[in-house]
This record gives sequence, C-alpha cells and structure tokens, in this order.
Amino acid sequence: MQQEELKNDGDAFRRIFKYYKQKQPPPDLSVVINFRDESSFEKHGIRQHSPCVASADLNYAFHDLGLQPINNWKVFTIHKHSGLYFISNPFTKSGVQHWIERSFENYCLPPNPTNIKESIDLRNCQDYTIFQKLRWATLGYHHNWDTKEYDESYKGEFPLDLNLLSSIIAQSIGFLSFKAEAAIVNYYALDSSIGGHTDHSERNHEAPLISISFGQTAIFLLGGTDKSVIPTPLFIQNGDIVIMSSATRLCYHAVPKIVTDPEFAIKGRWSSIMSKMRLNLNVRQVNL
Repeated sequence: MQQEELKNDGDAFRRIFKYYKQKQPPPDLSVVINFRDESSFEKHGIRQHSPCVASADLNYAFHDLGLQPINNWKVFTIHKHSGLYFISNPFTKSGVQHWIERSFENYCLPPNPTNIKESIDLRNCQDYTIFQKLRWATLGYHHNWDTKEYDESYKGEFPLDLNLLSSIIAQSIGFLSFKAEAAIVNYYALDSSIGGHTDHSERNHEAPLISISFGQTAIFLLGGTDKSVIPTPLFIQNGDIVIMSSATRLCYHAVPKIVTDPEFAIKGRWSSIMSKMRLNLNVRQVNL
C-alpha cells in the first residue's frame, strides 16, 4: 500500500490494519521493521541504546527470572515514535520456557479470572483443547471488560516474580519507580488479531505500559493519538519487549496478524500448543 494513498485518509490506521490482516493477496512484509536486521535501522530512524543498570539489590534476580546479563541487552528507539522502547529478546532459552510455563500453569488458574467460564480444574487438566480456548487471564487489579475500568474491590495478589521482572525492565529504560499492579495475559492463536485501540483505563498515564511476548511472531502497528496517523509496522518476536511511555503511551496500536516463526521451539508440555500460539504479558501501573 502506497503512503501517498493515505495522506488524506481520516482512518489510515484502519486501512493499514485491514491490509496486514488480509490473507489474499498476502501483505508485503518486507516493509515491516525487523529489529533483528540492522541494515534497515538508518532508514527507519532506529537507534540502539545502552540499558540503564538495574539497582544492585535486583542483580541477584537475573538468573532466577531467566534474563541474560543486562550488558547483553539490546534496547532500541524509533525517531518518529518518542517514548517507544523496544528490547530485543533479553531472555535465556530456559527463561523463555519458564515464563511460558508460568502463563499456563499459574497465571490462568483460580482465583485469577479468565475468559473460560466453565468449571474446569485447569491445574490438573490434561485436555489440551481447553488450553487452546484460553484468550486472557488477569492478574493483580482485574480489568473489567465491560466498563474498561479498574476497581479497588476487584483485585488479587500480583505475582512476585512478574513484579520483579517488570521492575528490572522499567529500570533498564530509566523508570525507577514503576510499580506493577495489573497485568493481562493474552493467549493468541495463529488466526487471532486485535484491533486498533488505546490503553487509557489506568489513572496513571505517566507510567509506561510493558508488553512481553513469547512464541509466534506478531505484526504490531503503532500509530498516533488519532486514527488519521499512518501506523508503523513492527515484528514482535519471541522474547521481545515493547514499552510505551510519554508521547507514545496513549497512541493507537494493534496486532492485525500473527505469523509462524520457524525458529521458535521449546521442550516439554507446552511445545505443541506454543507452536500455534503467541503469549503476551501486558503489565501496567494503575494507581487507584
């Protein structure tokens, strides 16, 4: 799709979304930013930065959380999207496995709400078709899908390990006081998509949104504060982290398509499901 076609389009975001979602003819993915390919960085205004060193009292946690040493992390920004940070997979192989297991074996279990309303003991469930029906689970402050709001009376304990991971990620880009209070764990099948939206339910719009992905690859669209802005397409691959802050915090974003990653593989119980799925842990600070 030519950029010139969209200059006077009041809903350029929707048109780009439909373009990447379509099956026939398939969209041209050669223009999607790939943070594993440095040859396109100059063209797209991408800069690599050294991460901020996490506070000394968190250094012990890197191994337990499945993180590479912070000096190995690759942090990127895009000139046209101020406040967007992209961390290219800072996890070890065992770390990827750990967070996938946590998402299926802990985060989607009672008392955490999920989209599955049947009375099923997921802890002991051996029917993998049930897990394939998972779409979301909420942690900490539970997102109310009807009102799009958080409420003090509707919350559970936030997982300590995910809180610690989020603190390290936030500190790596300079947000020293970030406090993880809520998370939505999304379970995306290969045919899934999520339309253009903004995340504005939280009262604190100064705190960043942290999005951690595992499994298959997503095409992520990042636009502006209204849908007339032409969105930028990015590949989000296994282990990648996207942080939206400051000017980008309330921008429209979407996932029109998930594509198979031939290089992704894990061992164990969840290998078959994850060959057809993408996990996304969206962490935020609520401040009610």
